[in-house]
Amino acid sequence: MADSYDILIIGGGPGGYVAAIRAAQLGFKTAVVEREHLGGICLNWGCIPTKALLRSAEIYHTLNRAKEYGLTVEGKIGFDPTAVVKRSRSVSAQLNAGVGFLLKKNKVDVIWGEAAITKPGEVLVTDPKKPAMQPSNPVPKGILGAGAYLAKHIIIATGARPRVLPGIEPDGKLIWTYFEAMVPEKFPSSLVVMGSGAIGIEFASFFRSMGSKVTVVEILPEILPVEDAEIAALARKRFAKQGIEILTSAKVTKVEKQHDGIAATVEDTRGTRVLEAERMISAIGVAGNIENLGLETLGVKIERGIVVTNGRGCTSVPGLYAIGDVAGPPMLAHKAEHEGVICVEAIKGLEPHPLDKRMIPGCTYCNPQIASVGLTEAKAKELGFDVKIGRFSFIGNGKAIALGEPDGLVKTIFDAKTGKLLGAHMVGAEVTELIQGFVIAMNCETTEVELINAIFPHPTLSETMHESVLDAYGRVIHM
Repeated sequence: MADSYDILIIGGGPGGYVAAIRAAQLGFKTAVVEREHLGGICLNWGCIPTKALLRSAEIYHTLNRAKEYGLTVEGKIGFDPTAVVKRSRSVSAQLNAGVGFLLKKNKVDVIWGEAAITKPGEVLVTDPKKPAMQPSNPVPKGILGAGAYLAKHIIIATGARPRVLPGIEPDGKLIWTYFEAMVPEKFPSSLVVMGSGAIGIEFASFFRSMGSKVTVVEILPEILPVEDAEIAALARKRFAKQGIEILTSAKVTKVEKQHDGIAATVEDTRGTRVLEAERMISAIGVAGNIENLGLETLGVKIERGIVVTNGRGCTSVPGLYAIGDVAGPPMLAHKAEHEGVICVEAIKGLEPHPLDKRMIPGCTYCNPQIASVGLTEAKAKELGFDVKIGRFSFIGNGKAIALGEPDGLVKTIFDAKTGKLLGAHMVGAEVTELIQGFVIAMNCETTEVELINAIFPHPTLSETMHESVLDAYGRVIHM
């Protein structure tokens, strides 16, 4: 007889493993099916290893500025690409093993293989097509394998993969996705990055910091299209100052492969040009992994490649749920984790609040960092809000000057009628750590009164947040 579970989750990424742990906490007999590696793209090929790479680039960049801080560095400052990548992979491996430990601790079964839903309440698992995890992370002992499994509730958390343009398919050698970009044998002397979302900009920032000549090609009029236009424009100036060439309203129409490089034909408002580089990164977004799961046969509603859900993970088929990237944008690990918790708590009958996407922060870990939550200025006005806008530059902040990071901006957007915080947008040092203050404020339905009356520690970068709020109401002190 097939093993039976209360909840079976297809996918062991951030959404899947967090949902599994919460399910176990709530008393459900739970299992996770994973075909490649626990932790998913985030821990193995995305969020975590890229941040390790960017940390190496940040330190290298700082070492080259030693004189600004009154320091001397003996000898030539350099780097070892192999060692940089090795450190990134070791960080990933440590966290990958940690996920396995957490699942075991919470008595969640791990089933290794490819999953397909054969009928409501039944999942068929076949042997995985890819090698088991990474060489440094062997499959945990006692893991379950191929077979049929029964479950009262099935959660799809299969994540996403790089989106591909027809005719410009990555080959893993000259044209990379983020997979190859994270484990290069050497850093290219020149690079074309197609796409200026978070993935594209982070890699552009990393490779430029490590000495590559970088050109970013974006089809839209501005880079970082989901960010507030003012913040994106400031970031663009910083990138240009670092030597990153940025082409907007531009499209790559053809890529020719050469002996050890590419020639990309780019069309923009000025005409057609050819960019030659050692490598190209295709970073035009991701697509949800919804294929070969049996969703069409079951009649699951899908729109534009996304499984349609109701805000608590429920699909159009009872007993079947979807969370994370397959359930639509924003395709972020923390969104997937939160959706997983909401979904499982709804199954338990706890009646959690549906996911409010306006409360989901976005972070881009380039240099300078970019972070945001809520409505942009343009979107707030489009929705009919009468807004009050506050701005505060890092140049007026003592901690930023002491850090040697005076280039930055915090922008806050309030409803002029109610004082409700509608959005917050930042560019500058460590803003990915600062943004959570505004996320909490929005979740607590804070108005300008509470934010103005709050005491921010001095000297900290967080004071820029306070000053931005003060500026929105004509009370700014240090500007």
